Order: sequence, then C-alpha cells, then structure tokens
Amino acid sequence: MSGTYSTGKTTTATALSKATGMPLVSAQSAREILTSLYPGRKFHHMSAEELLALGLRRLGERLRAEAELHETGFISDGSVLNEWAYAAVRARIGLNPGAGIPQQLVKAAVTVPSLPFLKRYVRAYGVMARFHARDTYTDVIHLPIEFSMNPDGHRPVSERYRTLSDTELLREFTALDLGVHVVRGTIEDRVQAAIHALGLPQVSSVRAAVSEAREDIAQSREAVAQRILAQESPLTLRERAAITFRL
Repeated sequence: MSGTYSTGKTTTATALSKATGMPLVSAQSAREILTSLYPGRKFHHMSAEELLALGLRRLGERLRAEAELHETGFISDGSVLNEWAYAAVRARIGLNPGAGIPQQLVKAAVTVPSLPFLKRYVRAYGVMARFHARDTYTDVIHLPIEFSMNPDGHRPVSERYRTLSDTELLREFTALDLGVHVVRGTIEDRVQAAIHALGLPQVSSVRAAVSEAREDIAQSREAVAQRILAQESPLTLRERAAITFRL
C-alpha cells in the first residue's frame, strides 16, 4: 500500500487485509517508535541523527516482518520506498518541514555542511530500497492525495512535502515495472477497487472490514497518544535554543 502522509494507507491496508484474509504487515508508526527511541521528543525537534535512527528502526521492523511472510504473501501498510521517499524529500527541502519558518531557516543553515553526506546516504538507501521492493513486491496499490492532512498535530510535514513524496513514490514504483494501481474515493471504494484490481478472494464484506479496521486503528492511536502525553514535559528556553541550533 503506497501513499504519502495522511492518505489513508493504514486504514485501507488494514481493511483490505480483513476483507480478504491476507496477513497484514504493519511496521510500527513513526509516533510509536518515537515514544521508545526518544521519549518526550517532538518530531519537529528531531535532529538529523535522530531522524536517521528512527527511519532505520522502522525499516528494520518492516524488513523482518515482510521476510516472515514472503512465502505466503501479504498486504503491507506502506513499503520500504516510503521510508526512502520521506528521507529523500527531507534532504531536498529541510529536515523538519512541519516546524515553524524560523526554525526551518535556522535548520537549513546549520545543515549545509552535512548536506553532501546526507544526500549520499539517501542515494545509498534508495539503491537498497529499490532492490528490496523489486525482489519482494508484486503489485502496488497507490493512494494519491485526495484530501488535506489530518489536523491531529502528529503529522510532522507540510503539504509541499506531501506532494513531493507522493510524486517520488509513484515515479519509483512505476520505474520498477511493478503492477501499479492508483485507487481513489472513500476507503470502501479503495478497498473494493484493490480487490478487483488484484483479483483477491473476499472473506468479509468491505463495509464490515472498514468498520473493524477503523475501530482497531482508533484504539491503537489512542494508546499511542496517551503515551506521548505521559512523556511530554515543557522545554526551557535553553533547551529550545539548543534544539533549534543543533543539526
């Protein structure tokens, strides 16, 4: 399941899994990983090192989960190319695209000396991600941007970032010559279109699958939100300044 931030990947993938009975690969969300790797840290306060660590942790979990189900087949919520595209766009437009303009400007200045390395790292990451995608995936369901970003305060990006990463994802999957199916509409419409496009069996009604998926996801996100709230603490002025000026 391909698509940038806030396009409905998790809901669509979960509902498709429930409707077809195919196992779901769902790597921990960035928010979940953040609560364990860097408790109390906000996305727009993260340094380059922390962002790279978060991406590698998420990638490792995805690779392990996909390897376990490689022989039987699976539906993946996102892909290895999602992690790469997110990193590639950050290397182009800034590490913290969801932060305020002053912080983005300062970050852009302090990042300049490290940009050559970051871009080489992202290119190497892309080589590995493409290899894995070509070797592992057979078809791609791509969800384009059809609505504004969820205003829940946990999407550490901008609309420009979403547009650029959406373009990168679709271009990369198309270049890999995989079966790319762009589906649109409501979650129900998308799930039904995916079932039809891939010729998948159906073990549950689409409506019931979507309803169950939404309930499961709401419970999971509420649990993560509670952990985030429990870890939050106000920053001093000195801490804010240190976060703003570090790479």
